[in-house]
Amino acid sequence: MSGESGQPQADPSQAGVDMPHPERNGAAVPRGVVRRVGALGRRSWIQKVFEQVIDSPRRWVTPLEVVPVAVLAVQRYLLEDEPRNVKPKPPLYCFDVTISDGVYQEKCYLDPSLNSLVYKNILKVGIEVRIFRVSCIYNEKRIGQGILCIDNVLCGELLESVSLETPFRNSAHREVPERPLRGEKSHYLPLWNNEDPYGDIWLNNKQPKEHEFNHTKIISLSHLEMTWSNTKNLPPLLVRILYKSKLRYYGKPNKKIIEPYQTFLEVADSSGTVSMIMWNTLCPEWYKSLHVGLVLLLQNYSIRKSYPFRMQPLPVDPHIKLISTMEICLNIRDFPNIIIIPEKQVKPEWRLPKLNHRFVTRSELDKMPNNYICDVIGVLVFVGRVQRSKKKESREDFWSYRWIHIADGTSEQPFIVELFSTSQPEIFEHIYPMTYFTCTQLKVVRNDDQVPKLLYLTTTNESHIFMTCHKGQLRNDDAKVKNFIQWVKEKNDSGEGKNTVIGGYYPYPPVPETFWKYSSSLKVESLLTAISEVKVEIEDLQYREQKRIAIQGIITVIKYVPYHSATQSASASETLRNAKRPSTSEAARKESQSQEKDGKRHHDDGSGRSQCHSACASSNPVPKKRITQTPSGKQIPVPQPETSSQTKESKPSMPSSSDCRENPSHTFVVRAKKTISDKWESQLWRDKKFSLIDHLRYSRVHPESIPRKFSSEHRHFLGQQFNSQPAKYVPPEGKVPKLDHFKSARSLGHFELTILGLNHEIAIDVAFLPMYSLQDAQTSQVDTLLTCMNYSCVYPQASTSSEKTTGSRVLAGDIIKAVSKMDREHVICILDICNLGSNKAEVYLHKIYKPNKTS
Repeated sequence: MSGESGQPQADPSQAGVDMPHPERNGAAVPRGVVRRVGALGRRSWIQKVFEQVIDSPRRWVTPLEVVPVAVLAVQRYLLEDEPRNVKPKPPLYCFDVTISDGVYQEKCYLDPSLNSLVYKNILKVGIEVRIFRVSCIYNEKRIGQGILCIDNVLCGELLESVSLETPFRNSAHREVPERPLRGEKSHYLPLWNNEDPYGDIWLNNKQPKEHEFNHTKIISLSHLEMTWSNTKNLPPLLVRILYKSKLRYYGKPNKKIIEPYQTFLEVADSSGTVSMIMWNTLCPEWYKSLHVGLVLLLQNYSIRKSYPFRMQPLPVDPHIKLISTMEICLNIRDFPNIIIIPEKQVKPEWRLPKLNHRFVTRSELDKMPNNYICDVIGVLVFVGRVQRSKKKESREDFWSYRWIHIADGTSEQPFIVELFSTSQPEIFEHIYPMTYFTCTQLKVVRNDDQVPKLLYLTTTNESHIFMTCHKGQLRNDDAKVKNFIQWVKEKNDSGEGKNTVIGGYYPYPPVPETFWKYSSSLKVESLLTAISEVKVEIEDLQYREQKRIAIQGIITVIKYVPYHSATQSASASETLRNAKRPSTSEAARKESQSQEKDGKRHHDDGSGRSQCHSACASSNPVPKKRITQTPSGKQIPVPQPETSSQTKESKPSMPSSSDCRENPSHTFVVRAKKTISDKWESQLWRDKKFSLIDHLRYSRVHPESIPRKFSSEHRHFLGQQFNSQPAKYVPPEGKVPKLDHFKSARSLGHFELTILGLNHEIAIDVAFLPMYSLQDAQTSQVDTLLTCMNYSCVYPQASTSSEKTTGSRVLAGDIIKAVSKMDREHVICILDICNLGSNKAEVYLHKIYKPNKTS
């Protein structure tokens, strides 16, 4: 099997068969799967299909009747027992998909040729699907029934609700802990990364236990360092956990290790600090129970020479010796004995080190050197959406991360933190603005030679996050903690702190001001991407993956898409309370639909002010397409018929996109009676646009890319929208709102630009989301597109709605004028390409370089 080629594997169940493709007829998948299945009576569709495939001599069938079923779970794991005649490119991850027909649930194996449906988040929980071909696979190392394999599937829409009360047809699928259908692994992996603990094998029930020390002879770490190589039976150790690393999963298809995990804990006594490694099955048993600050009694451990290239974190006390010649190993083969000692039993004479944080305030951060390690505490004012980036060594392994802003009252600017997953999904996936937040072991990233100066924090291997000031985690006598608590109290008393933001596209960190500096900072084989390769780069992205590329071209068209105030006039709570009445946003959506051409439409963001994030604009969903995947790996989009709301026309209140296309010189007038053009089109574009061999259209901005004003009342819904797709279906609580009903944090419009390739054969449409303060716009300090791009983070001042509109339009005219001066000029464009899942891709213009001045 091949997990990446997208081609079917050559197995007996598919050999020599030319299958029809029923999914190509474009039949719509009806909604209401649970109710419809119930109408079939007591007979289960899953049961009938299973009986058909068992009786089939070929071990595959196309079901006589195809009905929609609901997807309840999509779970990932590493497959080991590959056929000998197939050599996959490791690692090869596989997926088990749990479906329900309203009578039974069934866990099915997804044919690896369909893995791309999961990679693109097309096949996901909560949707209805039609399965057009199934086969039967037997696990020859287990006794039991065969496994249903999904070979051909048509993915439909999200269901409003799905029942979880239906039982499994196969009782083996109810086993706890859950086991993958194939291979010898005992557990599933998290769906989108390998660092997080996932599933019911991860225990958290280890409790402190009092120990009688009268007959326990403890050895110190410094003494152990000198004697371990000559000691057969190592004495017990009494240590405190100072740091705890995130999990490392090192599974490979050819490694026969059931639970290949590893984690580092830095432990210390009064004589020194040393690294302790926990291996394999001990990680699921102990990882979630071992917290920083706990005191441990260790017996039956082993010692080995330390790995020479690993950097240990600095000890909490500079007077404690850092032992780097040995490492403590905890492995199940040694039958280690780990006891958590209650803090009340810890004696002062043991002189175990206390936790000592290195808190820095935001005002102090400006003086901290590059790579400095520190801790921060503050209030979350911005929580970005979860993003993913590929690891270097594999095409299928990803890091999960998000950008956050933390305010502590010592500066008008917040901490900007690149928060990677710290193996704490229970916190990472549930962080919201307006909460107290602590993050330890952050590294300073700064570059004072760059314009603007680069300064942010990023997590390290030992970083840990807390949502509140946990007792035992933070010292109450720390002056900076006291000052922060006092600031929070004053802030709450004054009624401030409500302008918090969640989600949206966030273009950080900014690139340097010259292309030479940009190219010097990259470690890649090719700096530039040919414009003919951009489509492949975008299609190669996986769900929530964001990547930065550079292309050469000529900007031939720029159009300003202003903010339509009517679309965001209703708050989320108002919308829910008036669900039966047509909302303003619905009316605006119909208006916007009547203005669109070529299946595209534009919908801008709402009003308000943010702390520091990108100015974004949204678009409501276009008519949905169903995606089917054939056994050959080809995806076929099946468009749905337009609804009445998509064809109904209404009178536009502002110049529409179609107006701009028909009248390139269309203008608008601001309050100051200054006439400004909202579109510029070069003569070169008029000459070349009808002779292109390809025109890539990626200028649409989706609702998920809009930063929203945070609503505490709907924090769970907003959190779900900007987190990664879950592996298991979670029923919604009450009526589910729509993301468009939540006000945007920005009132700014966005730009659509057309970049023509240097060979005048291919063009690409991209979006540009300018970021500036209203004050800058009013004083014309930002007067060119290049200058605007040099500043990636701003702090808009409070202002009236009319001032915001006026300032936005004045700046729009300035930017369009600046672009028109670059007519026929060759430029290098830095693009952010994003995959939001379900075949939704976006391309943002991040920076423009002029080669003749910067190369």
